[in-house]
Amino acid sequence: MSKPAIAKGTRDFLPSEVIKRNYIFDHIKEVFKTYGYLPIETPAIELLQTLTGKYGDEGDKLLFKILNNGDYLAKANPAALAKKDSNAMLSSISRRGLRYDLTVPLARYVSMHQNDIQFPFKRYAIQPVWRADRPQKGRYQEFYQCDADVVGSDSLMYEAELLQVLDTVYARLDLDVIIKLNNRKILQGIAEVTGQSDNFIGVTVAIDKLDKIGRDKVAIELTNLGMDDNAASTILDLIQLHDINLIATKLSDSETGMLGVSEMKEVMDYMSDYTLKNKIEFDFTLARGLSYYTGCIIEVVADTATYPDLKMGSLSGGGRYADLTSMFGLKDMSGVGVSFGAERIYDVMEECNLFPESVTKSIDIFFVSFDTESHRYACRQVSALRAAGISADIYPENTKMKKQMKYANGTAAPYVAIIGSDEVEAGVIAVKEMVTGDQVNFSLAQLIEKLKA
Repeated sequence: MSKPAIAKGTRDFLPSEVIKRNYIFDHIKEVFKTYGYLPIETPAIELLQTLTGKYGDEGDKLLFKILNNGDYLAKANPAALAKKDSNAMLSSISRRGLRYDLTVPLARYVSMHQNDIQFPFKRYAIQPVWRADRPQKGRYQEFYQCDADVVGSDSLMYEAELLQVLDTVYARLDLDVIIKLNNRKILQGIAEVTGQSDNFIGVTVAIDKLDKIGRDKVAIELTNLGMDDNAASTILDLIQLHDINLIATKLSDSETGMLGVSEMKEVMDYMSDYTLKNKIEFDFTLARGLSYYTGCIIEVVADTATYPDLKMGSLSGGGRYADLTSMFGLKDMSGVGVSFGAERIYDVMEECNLFPESVTKSIDIFFVSFDTESHRYACRQVSALRAAGISADIYPENTKMKKQMKYANGTAAPYVAIIGSDEVEAGVIAVKEMVTGDQVNFSLAQLIEKLKA
């Protein structure tokens, strides 16, 4: 028999890990709801025609394709099959794929349900997505995204609101981050003033790799697009400025670039009445390689001043997309959104020991017993505690006490109730506090009051 295994880039989660992940999801969901976002769900499987062409060439390569049902080769393109040309054969053997993110499915959803929702439409979704990427630390082929988007408004108030959502969530998780802000129009302006307007998409794809491969290698990628060394160097110098007023002086000849500067200033003006718990900064190296972004773009990273030894990519990202729904026939429907990468947030919080100790508690109290009569008595107490809304459990039989206590320790319950004939006769519950070792007798009513407190 072969050794059991799972697909690369995926993970199993132990109960304690699921509890911690739910802690993250619960905080994110609570903030989404506080800001008025409504939940939706979309299928894991989308038509490939829905997904392709929305993420750029590199993104399309990372789509998981699903083979058609049955004998998929029976209807395969014979010429492509003979040449072993998988790209040419794809459309004849696969019509569906796993969703790459939650934004494109949202655009499809809004286009299909436009008569059932009101605009601006504020939605959140917490669901898994799949990317055929090379697995590495903080990067998986299956992972959860937690998205909040507003569709149907051009107001830059929503950019500011989503910055507040990001700040609030990370403050609640007690995770120090830096929220980075840029605008695709500023990047377009940089391309214009350096004579690279026709290379804009290639420029943003190259810039997006700056923190991964460094300036010199990005310069090589830029020159491979056909520009000279001077233009590549100027682009790299401009994006590494951090002053919005200084970048404005460099882009004064670009109408598009100046519009981006104006939008950034308006967003920050909205933010002036909000007290940030985390840092926010302009970062003109921020490109967000996805091709559907058209305005403000956002990225969140852990604050290295707090976590100097941490090596992790972005924890959240997002931005404005002016015309994504037009790909599905719905014109003039601007949107803006952010996405939390739950897997990376989990990894950072685990590595930096940021989960509260109380999070790992799965139950409030665990019962052990000495004999059959005390076991039945204990079962009745457990039922009463559960009816009162208290999480309680019991060992299924009155076996050796050492075995029962070992199991109780494994539950991480803060209290263990030890029931014997004396407790049954007196009608009490002997409760041991596992941290201190103290043991006290309680009536059922007293125990309910204590555990609820």
